[in-house]
Amino acid sequence: MSHAGPHAASARPSTGDEPGSEGPPTWRDVVAAYVGLTKPRVIELLLLTTVPVMFFAERGIPALGLVVATVIGGSLSAGSASAYNCVYDRDIDEQMRRTRRRALPRHMVSPVSALVFATVLAVLSTVVLGFWVNWLSAGLSLLANAFYVFVYTMLLKRRTTQNIVWGGLAGCFPALIGWTAVTNELAWTPVVLFLVVFFWTPPHTWALALRYREDYRNVDVPMLPVVKPAAEVGRQVVVYSWVMVATSLLLWPVAGTSLVYPVAAAVLGAVFLVEAHRMWGRAKRSDALSEINPMRLFHASNLYLSLLFVAVALDPLLG
Repeated sequence: MSHAGPHAASARPSTGDEPGSEGPPTWRDVVAAYVGLTKPRVIELLLLTTVPVMFFAERGIPALGLVVATVIGGSLSAGSASAYNCVYDRDIDEQMRRTRRRALPRHMVSPVSALVFATVLAVLSTVVLGFWVNWLSAGLSLLANAFYVFVYTMLLKRRTTQNIVWGGLAGCFPALIGWTAVTNELAWTPVVLFLVVFFWTPPHTWALALRYREDYRNVDVPMLPVVKPAAEVGRQVVVYSWVMVATSLLLWPVAGTSLVYPVAAAVLGAVFLVEAHRMWGRAKRSDALSEINPMRLFHASNLYLSLLFVAVALDPLLG
C-alpha cells in the first residue's frame, strides 16, 4: 500500500528543534520525527480506501484478525513509501513552506537512518501481509511501494506535468489490496474502485498544488499549476472530476450493488462536481489564490473519497 495522494497534507510533529525552543531534542521528539516520516494523515486516507473494500468483498463484516493484519501491514507499507520519499526529496522539502518542518530538513533524523527505517518498514509490511493475510496482497503492496518511490518520486515528479496523473497509480492499490486480502484473487470490482481513486487523484492534488504553486515553482517541480494558468488547471480538474463520478457509478452494474451505493455515489458526485465547477469559474475570473480558494476543493475531495468508501462498506450491510 502506498500514497493515495502523493502531496496530501503531511503530519508535522512538534519537536524541540523548532525556532525558539531550548535544549537538545528529547526521545519523544525523535520518535515524533520518525512517525512524521511516515506521513500519518496519508496513511489514514489510504486505510479509508482499504477497509471498506474488505467489507464489500466479504459481503458483510470480515474477520477482525484479518482486518487488523491488513491495516498493520498496509500502514507499514505506506509509511515506508513516505519515508523513502522524504529521503529522496529532502533537498526540495527544505525549501518549501509546506514541507520544511519535516524531520530531514530540520535534521532531526539523518538520511541514512531514515533510509534504514523505510527499508525495515517495507520488510515488516511484506512479512505481516504475506504470513497473516496472503502473498498476493503482500506482492501488490510491495509493487505499490516500489512504484511510488521509483516511478513517481524518482522518475516523474521533477520531469513532467503528468507526474501526479501516473504517479498517483500507487495510491490506487489499497482498493486492490483490500479486496485480495479477503478473496485472495483479483476481480473487476476492485479495478473499478482502483480507477475511481486514479481519477480522483489529479483534482485532489492539483487543488493543493495551486495553493502551493510558488513553492513548486521555486524548486523547479513542474506541477500543472506551475506551468499552466489557473483557468486551465480548473478545466482539467473539471474533466477528471466528471470521469471520476462516472467511473464511481460503474460499480453498481459491475458489482451488482444495492441502491444504497449508487444513490450515495450520485449525491456525493454531484456535490463534488459543483465544487469543481465553482473553482474553475473562480479561476477563470481571477488568478489570485485568495479568489480561487483551491483548498475548498482539496478538503471537499478528502471528504468525498472518505464518504464514498463508507458507502462501499455499508452497501452489503444495508442493501
